[in-house]
Amino acid sequence: MANTRNTADLPLHGGRAPLWLFERMVKLARVITDYILTEFDPRELTKRLSDPFWFQSLGCVLGFDWHSSGLTTTTCGALKIALADTGPSAGIYAVGGKGNASRRIPDDLRSLASNTGFDPEDYIYSSRMTAKVDSAGLQDGYQVYHQFFCFIPSTGRWTVIDQGMNKETGWARRYHWNAETLPSFVRDPHAAIEGRKGLEVLNMVSNQSKGSQARSVEIAADIKHFQKEFTNLAHLNMPARHRINFSDLDSRRINRVFAKTFENPPSGFENLLALPGVGPAAIRALALVAQVIFGERPSYQDPVSFSFAHGGKDGTPYPVNRRTYDHTISYFARALKKTKLGQTEGNRALSRLSRWLEEVSLES
Repeated sequence: MANTRNTADLPLHGGRAPLWLFERMVKLARVITDYILTEFDPRELTKRLSDPFWFQSLGCVLGFDWHSSGLTTTTCGALKIALADTGPSAGIYAVGGKGNASRRIPDDLRSLASNTGFDPEDYIYSSRMTAKVDSAGLQDGYQVYHQFFCFIPSTGRWTVIDQGMNKETGWARRYHWNAETLPSFVRDPHAAIEGRKGLEVLNMVSNQSKGSQARSVEIAADIKHFQKEFTNLAHLNMPARHRINFSDLDSRRINRVFAKTFENPPSGFENLLALPGVGPAAIRALALVAQVIFGERPSYQDPVSFSFAHGGKDGTPYPVNRRTYDHTISYFARALKKTKLGQTEGNRALSRLSRWLEEVSLES
């Protein structure tokens, strides 16, 4: 979508990071986030998290496998714990995670809001819409199972990292969002997407799909017209493989969904996508009818984009060196303490990094 650059493959990896490594990941993530919040501000952190190049690099520095799906979930898990310590004083918070943790995001946001005094509803809507877009608006074969939601109540800024899996192919895909650069939830909204390029994709949130979006909204408000045309299409001799997978659309369920949209017509495609019950099948049905009746073709372009210290937990590219890892944590913790005491000069971050590299090379 936005600024397509390179692509990278993220194979699905099972298992968990060993406790000794995850504890160190949390410590180093705490130091890194504290450093960024001290040297810059919370917006800088949300900006960096929305950059897949930087996020992938962070995961590598923390010692996770550079190319696996677990980098996303484990790095986000470490960041969430780290920000629980470093974030509140700077006014930045993080919620979410895999499975149940992602489903608890609305409750967690309301709980934080009751303690800190912000309105959580806009953030809850943003969390739900990003997940809805990544599962229904963009249908690329990856089922979203993880969401990391990081936000700054004082500015209204937020960033989201979703991840989906495709069990059939054994690959994962990561979706990055940044409220600061978000044009619309339904017009090329992603900051970046990382994963393997797909062949069968329905991209209804592409700017190229705006005609199909408009017709879909029109059809959703005219239940009789939709039912008639959808029934006719069901009796056509459709090809065995249709790009929108017509064969898996349940007409009875689709009709029940659009009975609701007829009673409460959506004002636009975002409003349509946000309606409860309007999921991937409903969006595919609307796109198909709009294409066949009105000639409004949705985009089939896959918007994947990517980019890509201490080694990796599985020994790739080499085993994690615990001594070096602990040295990194203690070095930057000391440097950060000095920064907070005002003992700085010149380009502080770069000079410290240079000195640290010299120390590591002398010890090795």
